[in-house]
Amino acid sequence: MQPISIVGPDATALAGDLVERLDGRVAVVECAQGAADGGATASEATTTVAADTKTTISLAGDGAWTGSGTVGGVDDILDRLAPDHDYLVAVGESRLRVPVVLLSDNAGPRDDVPGTVLTTGASPRDIDLDALVTDLDAAEPWITRETLVRRVEASPHADRAGAIATFTGRVRARDAPDDDQTTHLAFEKYEGVAADRMDAIAAELTDREGVFEVRMHHRTGVIEAGEDIVFVVVLAGHRREAFRTVEDGIDRLKDEVPIFKKETTEAEEFWVHHRE
Repeated sequence: MQPISIVGPDATALAGDLVERLDGRVAVVECAQGAADGGATASEATTTVAADTKTTISLAGDGAWTGSGTVGGVDDILDRLAPDHDYLVAVGESRLRVPVVLLSDNAGPRDDVPGTVLTTGASPRDIDLDALVTDLDAAEPWITRETLVRRVEASPHADRAGAIATFTGRVRARDAPDDDQTTHLAFEKYEGVAADRMDAIAAELTDREGVFEVRMHHRTGVIEAGEDIVFVVVLAGHRREAFRTVEDGIDRLKDEVPIFKKETTEAEEFWVHHRE
């Protein structure tokens, strides 16, 4: 899924114009002020329900639905919608690792806006939508473990598969109880080279007997403590092939793919490969 944030005056109007240009399944999330601080409301509730009901859904006969509920913030919405959508347009809230359109009378990017600013303008009329769609499609996608699982489940060989094994690498806050806490990691990769090498590793592992699909994804940019970094998903005939291939996949990714890690702790900042 390709996510984008639009912030500033008339963000909703620009979101509507952008959605008309996007091909595929699009989710639009309008964030109330402060929604990212401790929970975001998916939509304004229009139905009176019991106080302890967490989610309400209204389903029409044609399959259209509306609803309201509570989630754990914008990142949670991104994770939930990624497997089923091609694009997500967030209105009124920007996040790390999500590109941003900034509508502002002050020209140029602002330091207080998380994410990479793709373009700025005083109003929606100042935004080149064709160029914006091109830049959005070239940006880092929001991939989750569930996204990759859905993709291997769609394999033409799925009827022969009895196992799906996954590996998820996360940002560890500390190795030992007395370590300085890691606040975040930043990952950089050689564009094209890293993706090509991951594809080559996945293809070689898929050539194994009893292995039908291998999918890998390594996130880049700033990733905070507790967040996911890397996924390996294997579709195989049996559990043994699946487990072995997942382990070999993450080992080879770490050894062979040119991705560089900078660690920031409470006390210092350093490139990890300089210490290994």
